[in-house]
Amino acid sequence: MRRSAFWSRLVSFMVYGALLLAPIWFYMQYLAPVVDQMFNTVKQMQGTGAQASAQFSDMQKAWQQFTEKFMPSQ
Repeated sequence: MRRSAFWSRLVSFMVYGALLLAPIWFYMQYLAPVVDQMFNTVKQMQGTGAQASAQFSDMQKAWQQFTEKFMPSQ
């Protein structure tokens, strides 16, 4: 009886350990690279948006300068 209790505890400990460690291992193997790639894509999109905003403000300034040449302010 004592030996079977020992083996039962050991096997249940290993099963619970596997149940706790398996999701961490699957995340590290399969999801971490995808999540990292997604974050890099989001950063790249934010940088592109900032560049577009800067170009738009430059275009507005150029348009104002163009219109001031033909219609001087009073």
